[in-house]
Amino acid sequence: MIMIKAVIRPEKVGIVLSELCDAGFPAVTKIGVVGRGKQRGVKVGDVYYDEIPKEMLMLVVSDNDKDDVIKIIIRSSKTGEKGAFGDGKIFVSDVDEVYTISSGNSGL
Repeated sequence: MIMIKAVIRPEKVGIVLSELCDAGFPAVTKIGVVGRGKQRGVKVGDVYYDEIPKEMLMLVVSDNDKDDVIKIIIRSSKTGEKGAFGDGKIFVSDVDEVYTISSGNSGL
C-alpha cells in the first residue's frame, strides 16, 4: 500500500477530487495547510507572503494504482500546459498497516 500526499493550489481541489473519484479513487482526506516552497514565498510589490494557503490531499492506494493516481493529480492540478511555480508537490511513502477503527479490521 502507498500513501500519496499532494499539496496543491486551493482552486484546483475540486477538479482533482472529481478526477480521482471518476477514476475510482473516492477515499481522500483533505487538510488546509499553509507554507512555502523553495522559492521562499511570494513578493508582491513591497509585501512579502511567506505563508501561502494550499490544500493537502491524502489517500492510500494499492501499489498497482500509484502511478495512475499520481498522473491524475499532476494532470488535474497543473496550471496551464507547462505548469507554474506554486502548483504544489506530491509525496509518496509506503504504508505498512491500515486499520478501520469501527471494526478493528486491517487492510483497505
